[in-house]
Amino acid sequence: MSDRRREPGQISLADIAAEAGVSVSTVSRIANGDLGRASASTVAKVQRLIAERGYRPNPVGRSLRGGESRLVAMLAPNLDNPAMAAIAASTEAALRAAGYVMVLCDTHDRPDLQDEYLRAMRSRFAEGFILVSAVASAELEASVKRGEPVVFVNRRNPYGDPYGGGAFVGIDNRKAGADAADYLLDCGVRAPAVIHPAELSSTIRERVEGFIDRLREKRPDMTVRRAEGAGANHLDCGYAAALSLVAAGGWPDGVLCPSDLMAYGLFRAAGERGGRIPDDCRPVGIDDNDLNAWIAPWLSSVKIPYRAFGEQVVACLLALRAGTLDGEVLLGHELVRR
Repeated sequence: MSDRRREPGQISLADIAAEAGVSVSTVSRIANGDLGRASASTVAKVQRLIAERGYRPNPVGRSLRGGESRLVAMLAPNLDNPAMAAIAASTEAALRAAGYVMVLCDTHDRPDLQDEYLRAMRSRFAEGFILVSAVASAELEASVKRGEPVVFVNRRNPYGDPYGGGAFVGIDNRKAGADAADYLLDCGVRAPAVIHPAELSSTIRERVEGFIDRLREKRPDMTVRRAEGAGANHLDCGYAAALSLVAAGGWPDGVLCPSDLMAYGLFRAAGERGGRIPDDCRPVGIDDNDLNAWIAPWLSSVKIPYRAFGEQVVACLLALRAGTLDGEVLLGHELVRR
């Protein structure tokens, strides 16, 4: 007689039913805790076989019957960015505590990949979507129109009108830029500048505008230089923008880098072009990621509480599913001086 033991999850209801001499539906009921519709001896036999054969109910089939999968998809770009990684880690922990499993997808800031992952996760019956730094895309627009539970993080819904703004978790980016301007003014900066990627996201645009508007408010006669840089990531963008800035007029005495990674790029450019950071040029970043304490003691930065995002994101998702969501969540920030 062959050994019918297999790996857990490979034994089927039909296998158990055949060995017990009962119907598949009887085994299914007993496996799912319904013990009142079979004799005590049948229940005992089926439970013994389930234990001996290592049968495990199919979670996908069970979730479809129950109308829930307990899967939530997070789509985020550039997971090598410490800020993205921190958001993902805090959200995964909060979802796990709430009884959900998170599937993490790196969109690389590409609309086609974002759409591909949205379709794939919908086909797997994801109960909700968390879009970190979302970009406009056809499938996302369709999801918003259908009223699917989508929480936007870090960047707002690119289809806020006319479908409604949707759930959003982030910070007041204009205020963060303004706080960076106040810091440089407090440091005595007289010739400020701002660098940014060639392609501006809504988040970066708000930070830059908040910075420039505050400088114009407090120093109407002050000239604020701007330089943009292209690149596959913010390190490359910061490096290219810094070189462009220096080539066009030398080093400013203070500069906003709207992400810490851009500040790292500027630091490398300064090393190659003879700029002393922070003596000749004082940068201020936005993020204050955990690496700063190790590799960037020269960088003051607006600290964004990414590790607190997770609980707020999950609360928004659950409120969306319950139909009780009211508004967006803006977390506080603070400037860390170094």
